[in-house]
Amino acid sequence: MVRLDAHVHLWEVGSGQYSWLTPEHGILFNTFTAEQAGQTLADAGIDQAILVQADDTAADTEMMLSAAAAHNWIVGVVGWVPLEDPAATATLLERWGHHDALCGVRALIHNDPRPHFLALESVRESLGLVAQAGLSFDVPDAFPRYLDQVVDLAQALPGLRVVVDHLGKPPRGGRDEEFERWQGQLAAVSALPNTTAKLSGLHADGAEYSAQALERVWDSALSTFGPERLMFGGDWPVSLLGGSYRETVEIAESLMSLLSPTEARSMWAGTAQRVYDR
Repeated sequence: MVRLDAHVHLWEVGSGQYSWLTPEHGILFNTFTAEQAGQTLADAGIDQAILVQADDTAADTEMMLSAAAAHNWIVGVVGWVPLEDPAATATLLERWGHHDALCGVRALIHNDPRPHFLALESVRESLGLVAQAGLSFDVPDAFPRYLDQVVDLAQALPGLRVVVDHLGKPPRGGRDEEFERWQGQLAAVSALPNTTAKLSGLHADGAEYSAQALERVWDSALSTFGPERLMFGGDWPVSLLGGSYRETVEIAESLMSLLSPTEARSMWAGTAQRVYDR
């Protein structure tokens, strides 16, 4: 069975990009290359990966596209476009259109101060262009600011494949009311057929990172999306804040242990292959 990690990052410290990355991020304040990623994934039994943007720049996307051209295990790239600028979005989509690796777009919208970013007319226009290009749209860290807006977005653009990264970032270790609000919003998103979600990025400051600690989150995701609309994402190297990459894979293996072979194939590769057209 092929195992595909649908969420891997690369970056180079000191490149003039990644302004969010500072020494306060500890282990993350290092350069992480395609060569390092390939070896790390292979050592954990992962065969393929999709790279995901880590900076809102064209240079970050072009670096990932170059890496994909050089490494067969990189089967896709989720790049960046300036969603608030449809003309610039169209230009970049045309520039990168010949790259078979490009399979989706994302922007670090959780850093944007505008509370209704996904509802902006310009953003909707850009995402319409993304859909026309046959690409998906990844939404990072959606809860609590954006997860409810994903419902409106998916309804407004039924031809757009919307991927909720990190299960929307469920609250962990907080109040039950917050968790229940996340559950309700995730269920509302899952009711739209053009949405999927990633089992990824679930480490959290001060919260235990283990299969047992994630059971409640996993049960919610499984009961809403089902394995045929969920995909595994390791979130390397950000996942190193919670433990080794191998530990992240082992947590996923434990959570998926009761799935049927068909369901496991969906989560390990099938969903990502379908959504990202790989």
